[in-house]
Amino acid sequence: MGSFWVFGYGSLMWRPGFAYRRREPALLYGYHRALCIYSLHHRGTEAFPGLVMGLDHGGSCRGVAFQVAARDAEAVRDYLYEREQKSGVYLEVEKRVHLKGAACPVAALCYVVDRRHRQYAGVLPRESQVARILRAVGPSGRNVDYVLNTADILEQEMGIVDGPLHKVAGEVRARLADGVLPPVEPVVLPPLGQRSGPSHPIHEGEPIKRISSDRS
Repeated sequence: MGSFWVFGYGSLMWRPGFAYRRREPALLYGYHRALCIYSLHHRGTEAFPGLVMGLDHGGSCRGVAFQVAARDAEAVRDYLYEREQKSGVYLEVEKRVHLKGAACPVAALCYVVDRRHRQYAGVLPRESQVARILRAVGPSGRNVDYVLNTADILEQEMGIVDGPLHKVAGEVRARLADGVLPPVEPVVLPPLGQRSGPSHPIHEGEPIKRISSDRS
């Protein structure tokens, strides 16, 4: 297994958890960062899902690309699979990302949300996102920390203000300051194994492939 790149847009930016050779600001076209996934294993539970980010279709996304050395490739791929694919909500795909200052894009492993998965939340009203984020806690910690850390690393380290994310983060901070927790709307997820609807179509010629579909 050779060297490869990984594109991080959420917690991978500030907590990669794997060995890498290079870390570069990167831009991905065709997808945007969104709080569109109900988290059952990291920042929430089946009883009270949190909200985490996925790459959803349309727009663009600024994040961080990590280059993994060939000697670490197998271990890192196994680590990422275990971390990101507990429930299969992401599609592991290879996309071209543009590194800051580089003339040509590089192919990178990206985690794109599967819109047919039971954990796909779609576009929730901001107040619903804030209410859930304030309360949700999972094995990896508080949902609040996940959202605020991601917003902070984007703005403070990369000089990026992600409009939707930073608006949610701002309202979360305001609620924490005033101590008022808004009511949370209950969510009922489809049963395990049930698909929720048609996935987003892949445009003809788009360089996408399922990297780990042979894993169980």
